[in-house]
Amino acid sequence: MLTGYLAKLFMTHIHMLGICGTGMGSLALLLKEAGHRVTGTDENVYPPMSVQLEKAGIKTFQGYKPENLSRAGKIETVIVGNVISRGNPEAETVINSGVPYLSMPQAVSEFFLKDRHSIVVAGTHGKTTTSTLCAWMLESAGLEPGFLIGGVGNNFQVSARIGKPPYFVIEGDEYDTAFFDKGPKFLHYRPQSVILGPVEFDHADIYKDLAHVVSSFEKLVGIIPSDGLLVACADSANTMKIAKKAKCKVVTYGIGKDAGYNPPKTVAKSFPLRGNHNLQNAAGVITLLTELGIGQDKIEKGLKTFKGIKRRQEVRGVVNGITVIDDFAHHPTAISETILAFRKSDPASKLWAIFEPRSNTSKRDIMRNEFAKALSKADVAIIANVFRPEKLPAGVAPLNVKELVREIEGAGCNAYNFPNTEKIIDFIAKNAKSGDIILVMSNGGFDNIHERLLSALKN
Repeated sequence: MLTGYLAKLFMTHIHMLGICGTGMGSLALLLKEAGHRVTGTDENVYPPMSVQLEKAGIKTFQGYKPENLSRAGKIETVIVGNVISRGNPEAETVINSGVPYLSMPQAVSEFFLKDRHSIVVAGTHGKTTTSTLCAWMLESAGLEPGFLIGGVGNNFQVSARIGKPPYFVIEGDEYDTAFFDKGPKFLHYRPQSVILGPVEFDHADIYKDLAHVVSSFEKLVGIIPSDGLLVACADSANTMKIAKKAKCKVVTYGIGKDAGYNPPKTVAKSFPLRGNHNLQNAAGVITLLTELGIGQDKIEKGLKTFKGIKRRQEVRGVVNGITVIDDFAHHPTAISETILAFRKSDPASKLWAIFEPRSNTSKRDIMRNEFAKALSKADVAIIANVFRPEKLPAGVAPLNVKELVREIEGAGCNAYNFPNTEKIIDFIAKNAKSGDIILVMSNGGFDNIHERLLSALKN
C-alpha cells in the first residue's frame, strides 16, 4: 500500500486488476484522460465497459495471470478492484514484487477529488440513474462537471470524465473497498454534497443485517462537513433515520406527502425513464441543483434533454413487434419497480421477466419470497440458474430456483426455469408474439442473451 507516494505520481503506467468492473473501468478512462498509460486485467470482459476501454486504447488481458504484468510493460502503480481476493495469482505477484498498489476509491480521491466539490450519490437503489442525471443536468446548465459513474449515460457515451471545477459527481457505493480495506467505498470520496436515496438490506456477503447496512450510511453522513448538504429521500424510513445523524443542512425529496420536494406532474412528461422510482431519482437531483443555485429553466432543460442510460430500461432491439429490454435490476425492490413501470406504460403488452440470480445477494436463498412477489407481477417469469453457485461460501445455501418457480406460479404467474441460456432463448423465440415485451434483468453479461435472443427472433 502507498504512503505519500501519490503526491509524486505523474504520467505513469498504471495497471488495474478488475478493470472491467463498472467503477474500475470508469476510473481507467479518467486516468487515460489525465495522460497516464493504462492497462488492466479482468476475468469477464463484456460490453458496454469492454467497448469503452477498447475505444480509449486501453489494453486489457482476460484471465488473471502473473505473466500479464510483464506483458503490460513497466508498471509503476497497480490499482486493485474489490473483486480481487488474496490468492489471485496476479495480485499475489504484485504484492510479492513490491510494486505500489492502492484501492480504486483511494485512487479516485487522490487523483480527482482534491479541490473539487464532490457530489456523492448513495443509497441501495437508483445510484447510477441519479448520478448520471445529475451530471447531465449540470452539463446542460453549462458547468461541465467531472463524473465517475457505474454506468454509461447516452448523452455522454462514457461513464467518466475529469471535467472542470468545481463539481465532480460520483456514484457512492456502500460495498467494501478492497481486500486490504473492508470499509465502504464512499468513505473515501470527500463528500461536500450527498444525495441519499432509499436504503434497504443488500450485499449479504458483507453485511450481516439491515442495521449493519444502516451503520455504513451513517458513517457517510457523519463525514459531510458542517457547511455541506444532505439531500435525503423522505420515502425511505431508513434514509430518514440515517439523516438524523447529519451535522449539515438536510433537505428532503420524494414522491410521498412527507417530502420537502415533490416532482410536479410535468416532470413525468419530460423524463424518458418509466416508473415512480425514476421520478423519485429525478426529484433528488432537482432538489440538489435547486439548493446549489441552478435556475429552474436550466433544470427543466436538463430533464427534457436527458437520453437515459445503457442497461437501465434500455431497448436493445425490436423484432417482429417483440421488444427486448436490458435492465440492471437484481434486488427484489428494483425488479418490482421496473416491472410495474412497464405495466403502467404498456398495459396492453404481455410482459416477460427474465431474471439471472447473479449478485452476491440474489444468489443466496435469503430473499426468495421477496423475489417471488416481485417477479409474479409479470405475465411470464423465467429464472436462470444461479450464476457460479460454487463461489458462495461453504454452508451458504444458494437460491432454490425450483422453489422460487413454484412460489411465482402460486401467485398466478407462469414461471419457468431452464438449464442454460440457450434453452431460455429457444423457449422465448418459439412463444413470444408481436406486442410482447421481454424484460431481461441481470447485473452481469448474462451470456450475451440480448443479442442472441434478437438473432433468434429474426430467424
